[in-house]
Amino acid sequence: MSDIQEKIQDEVEQARTVCDTSGSSSAECAAAWDAVEELQAEASHQRQSKQKNSLEKYCDDNPEADECRLYED
Repeated sequence: MSDIQEKIQDEVEQARTVCDTSGSSSAECAAAWDAVEELQAEASHQRQSKQKNSLEKYCDDNPEADECRLYED
């Protein structure tokens, strides 16, 4: 995960440089910040798709097992 955070920091620095050089209302500036937003979205997606633990894997393979029963109120 820290790898993508490093990429985000690099892109933020690059976006600031581009915006300072070409102006904050330029197309290049907007494209640079779009790249930052895409990386941030990917980082968020990676946080949401966590690995399953051993019980979850077991229940995927054995949904009828007692340990995997779901009760509704």
